[in-house]
Amino acid sequence: MSSFLTTAPSRPATETPIVSSPFWPAVDPVDIRDDQRIDNSITPARLKAALIEAIASTNSALAAWRIAQQAAGIETLAAVACETIDETSIHVHRYRRAVGCLAKALLLERYRDFDTTGKGDKKAEQLTDPIDDCRRDHLAAIADIAGQPRTTVELI
Repeated sequence: MSSFLTTAPSRPATETPIVSSPFWPAVDPVDIRDDQRIDNSITPARLKAALIEAIASTNSALAAWRIAQQAAGIETLAAVACETIDETSIHVHRYRRAVGCLAKALLLERYRDFDTTGKGDKKAEQLTDPIDDCRRDHLAAIADIAGQPRTTVELI
Protein backbone atom coordinates (compact mmCIF):
# COMPACT_ATOMS: atom_id res chain seq x y z
CA MET A 1 0.00 0.00 0.00
CA SER A 2 1.31 3.43 -0.86
CA SER A 3 0.51 6.77 0.65
CA PHE A 4 0.37 10.25 -0.76
CA LEU A 5 1.23 13.23 1.39
CA THR A 6 0.89 16.83 0.41
CA THR A 7 2.53 19.76 2.07
CA ALA A 8 1.70 23.42 1.92
CA PRO A 9 4.06 25.35 -0.34
CA SER A 10 6.80 27.09 1.57
CA ARG A 11 6.85 30.87 1.66
CA PRO A 12 9.69 32.82 0.21
CA ALA A 13 11.67 34.33 3.06
CA THR A 14 12.80 37.48 1.30
CA GLU A 15 9.58 39.25 0.40
CA THR A 16 9.43 42.66 2.02
CA PRO A 17 6.55 45.16 1.90
CA ILE A 18 6.49 47.57 -1.02
CA VAL A 19 6.13 51.23 -0.09
CA SER A 20 4.88 53.88 -2.52
CA SER A 21 3.98 57.46 -1.56
CA PRO A 22 3.26 58.31 2.08
CA PHE A 23 -0.51 58.53 1.42
CA TRP A 24 -0.86 54.89 0.40
CA PRO A 25 -0.34 51.89 2.69
CA ALA A 26 2.59 49.53 2.13
CA VAL A 27 1.71 46.34 0.27
CA ASP A 28 3.01 43.08 1.72
CA PRO A 29 3.69 40.46 -0.99
CA VAL A 30 3.16 37.64 1.53
CA ASP A 31 -0.34 38.91 2.28
CA ILE A 32 -1.09 39.29 -1.44
CA ARG A 33 0.07 35.71 -2.03
CA ASP A 34 -2.39 34.53 0.61
CA ASP A 35 -5.27 36.77 -0.43
CA GLN A 36 -4.99 36.08 -4.17
CA ARG A 37 -3.91 32.42 -3.90
CA ILE A 38 -0.63 33.03 -5.73
CA ASP A 39 1.60 30.03 -5.19
CA ASN A 40 5.38 29.91 -5.05
CA SER A 41 5.76 28.97 -8.70
CA ILE A 42 5.68 32.77 -9.06
CA THR A 43 9.08 33.94 -7.91
CA PRO A 44 9.41 36.83 -5.47
CA ALA A 45 10.97 38.95 -8.23
CA ARG A 46 8.06 38.34 -10.63
CA LEU A 47 5.50 39.05 -7.92
CA LYS A 48 7.31 42.24 -6.92
CA ALA A 49 7.37 43.46 -10.53
CA ALA A 50 3.63 42.77 -10.90
CA LEU A 51 2.88 44.47 -7.59
CA ILE A 52 4.88 47.56 -8.51
CA GLU A 53 2.92 47.92 -11.74
CA ALA A 54 -0.36 47.26 -9.92
CA ILE A 55 0.48 49.87 -7.26
CA ALA A 56 1.46 52.43 -9.92
CA SER A 57 -1.75 51.82 -11.90
CA THR A 58 -3.97 51.91 -8.82
CA ASN A 59 -2.32 55.07 -7.51
CA SER A 60 -2.71 56.68 -10.92
CA ALA A 61 -6.39 55.75 -11.14
CA LEU A 62 -6.98 57.31 -7.70
CA ALA A 63 -4.69 60.34 -8.14
CA ALA A 64 -7.43 62.99 -8.44
CA TRP A 65 -9.27 61.51 -5.45
CA ARG A 66 -6.02 61.42 -3.40
CA ILE A 67 -5.27 65.05 -4.26
CA ALA A 68 -8.76 66.06 -3.09
CA GLN A 69 -8.26 64.16 0.17
CA GLN A 70 -4.88 65.77 0.77
CA ALA A 71 -6.31 69.22 -0.01
CA ALA A 72 -8.81 68.54 2.79
CA GLY A 73 -5.88 67.90 5.16
CA ILE A 74 -5.97 64.11 5.15
CA GLU A 75 -2.46 62.68 5.10
CA THR A 76 -3.01 58.92 4.62
CA LEU A 77 -5.59 56.58 3.17
CA ALA A 78 -6.15 55.10 6.62
CA ALA A 79 -7.12 58.57 7.91
CA VAL A 80 -9.94 59.03 5.37
CA ALA A 81 -13.24 58.85 7.23
CA CYS A 82 -14.93 55.49 6.70
CA GLU A 83 -15.89 52.41 8.64
CA THR A 84 -13.31 49.91 9.83
CA ILE A 85 -13.29 46.14 9.72
CA ASP A 86 -10.88 44.20 11.90
CA GLU A 87 -9.49 47.55 13.10
CA THR A 88 -8.48 48.52 9.55
CA SER A 89 -10.08 51.14 7.31
CA ILE A 90 -12.34 49.73 4.60
CA HIS A 91 -10.45 51.94 2.15
CA VAL A 92 -7.18 50.21 3.10
CA HIS A 93 -8.77 46.79 2.61
CA ARG A 94 -10.08 47.87 -0.80
CA TYR A 95 -6.75 49.39 -1.83
CA ARG A 96 -4.97 46.13 -1.07
CA ARG A 97 -7.67 44.24 -2.97
CA ALA A 98 -7.31 46.54 -5.98
CA VAL A 99 -3.54 46.09 -6.03
CA GLY A 100 -3.71 42.34 -5.44
CA CYS A 101 -6.32 41.72 -8.11
CA LEU A 102 -4.46 43.71 -10.74
CA ALA A 103 -1.16 42.03 -9.87
CA LYS A 104 -2.78 38.61 -10.22
CA ALA A 105 -4.30 39.60 -13.58
CA LEU A 106 -0.88 40.73 -14.81
CA LEU A 107 0.71 37.47 -13.66
CA LEU A 108 -2.02 35.37 -15.27
CA GLU A 109 -1.61 37.23 -18.56
CA ARG A 110 2.10 36.38 -18.54
CA TYR A 111 1.35 32.77 -17.65
CA ARG A 112 -0.77 32.46 -20.80
CA ASP A 113 2.25 32.81 -23.05
CA PHE A 114 4.34 30.31 -21.07
CA ASP A 115 3.28 27.22 -23.04
CA THR A 116 2.47 27.57 -26.73
CA THR A 117 1.51 23.95 -27.39
CA GLY A 118 -2.09 22.89 -28.01
CA LYS A 119 -2.38 22.17 -24.32
CA GLY A 120 -1.08 25.67 -23.60
CA ASP A 121 -3.66 27.25 -25.92
CA LYS A 122 -6.45 25.46 -24.06
CA LYS A 123 -5.04 26.61 -20.72
CA ALA A 124 -4.82 30.19 -22.04
CA GLU A 125 -8.51 30.12 -22.94
CA GLN A 126 -9.34 28.87 -19.44
CA LEU A 127 -7.43 31.79 -17.90
CA THR A 128 -9.38 34.47 -19.78
CA ASP A 129 -12.28 34.50 -17.30
CA PRO A 130 -10.09 34.69 -14.16
CA ILE A 131 -8.09 37.53 -15.73
CA ASP A 132 -11.28 39.43 -16.55
CA ASP A 133 -12.61 38.73 -13.02
CA CYS A 134 -9.42 40.09 -11.45
CA ARG A 135 -9.51 43.22 -13.60
CA ARG A 136 -13.21 43.73 -12.77
CA ASP A 137 -12.51 43.39 -9.04
CA HIS A 138 -9.60 45.86 -9.36
CA LEU A 139 -11.85 48.46 -11.00
CA ALA A 140 -14.67 47.83 -8.51
CA ALA A 141 -12.33 48.40 -5.56
CA ILE A 142 -11.11 51.66 -7.10
CA ALA A 143 -14.69 52.84 -7.69
CA ASP A 144 -15.63 51.94 -4.12
CA ILE A 145 -12.70 53.90 -2.67
CA ALA A 146 -13.51 56.94 -4.81
CA GLY A 147 -17.22 56.72 -3.97
CA GLN A 148 -18.20 56.25 -7.59
CA PRO A 149 -20.69 53.80 -9.08
CA ARG A 150 -19.21 50.54 -10.30
CA THR A 151 -20.84 50.71 -13.72
CA THR A 152 -21.51 53.38 -16.28
CA VAL A 153 -24.53 52.96 -18.53
CA GLU A 154 -25.11 55.15 -21.54
CA LEU A 155 -28.10 55.00 -23.84
CA ILE A 156 -27.21 55.02 -27.49
